[in-house]
Amino acid sequence: MNFLGLTILGTGHYLPEYIASNREYETFLDTSDEWIVTRTGMRERRIALDTPVWKMGEMAARKALDDAGVSPEEIDLILCTTVTGDFRYPSAACLIQGQLGAKNAFAMDIAAACAGSVYALDMARRYLATGDVKTILQISAEALSQTTDYTDRGTAILFGDGAGAAVLRGGDGLFASALFSAPDCGQNIHCAFPRRSLPFGGGTPAGEETGLTYMNGREVYKFATRAMPAAVQAACQRAGIGVEDLDYIIPHQANLRIIETAAKALKVPLEKICVNIQKYGNTSSASIMICLDESLREGRIKAGDRICMVGFGAGLTYGAVVMEYQSGK
Repeated sequence: MNFLGLTILGTGHYLPEYIASNREYETFLDTSDEWIVTRTGMRERRIALDTPVWKMGEMAARKALDDAGVSPEEIDLILCTTVTGDFRYPSAACLIQGQLGAKNAFAMDIAAACAGSVYALDMARRYLATGDVKTILQISAEALSQTTDYTDRGTAILFGDGAGAAVLRGGDGLFASALFSAPDCGQNIHCAFPRRSLPFGGGTPAGEETGLTYMNGREVYKFATRAMPAAVQAACQRAGIGVEDLDYIIPHQANLRIIETAAKALKVPLEKICVNIQKYGNTSSASIMICLDESLREGRIKAGDRICMVGFGAGLTYGAVVMEYQSGK
């Protein structure tokens, strides 16, 4: 059977225990709680002091499996979005698979930065449509604290850690996606692996990469406020509905000012926008999945609601998924 949409059987998320408030940043940066809140909307973020990315992903996955009433052995495919994995290899997806005992699955990571969860939803629907895969575990897990430059006031305050997950099967409801990339803007946010000196050809000089995130905040802001509305509009057009027909939008939690500007451009009231940035900051690809799980557990999103998940990230990547929420319960 070729499924046109997705059914979300269950969701879950995990957040580290350590809470870094704006006041704590005042102790080592020239900043203030008022300055941070005014410019970002953030008040707190969670920091994984000693919990690896794969472990956060595993914890979120276990909650999603429990919520769905699905055993690890029933999973056919594990998709994990992350750009902060603990290892170059193996993948976080494979590590999580081993911890869960999902012995019948195959697993892979997706590196699309903060838009990763949207890319993964699109990929999941395509795999399910083939009929070769029945049940997918999608995980988004990030520890941006490991790549944050805590001497840079402009970016140090933005990032937090966490993970979200969903168990997916095919469905008959509305589904459409629109994915894009703008590589000519890629220099505006990047994080390079440090390079080592090599013992060949008389020795190769090591690179200057620090392994920390660089971001041109002004250019990223300009891009995001254009890209997010464009992606929502494109996905709605492909779904054959208007933006006004959406019940809720779950955006990547990058910056409250970006979210508000995008909502204004779309002429969508803020009551339709799901936001938790004040509690968790920017958790990259995990942000949409964490917000989705919270919105479902709070009873805000209900069966039959038309929701749009939209994100943008390094690459630059951006995209949106429009779907009718079906719980399968």
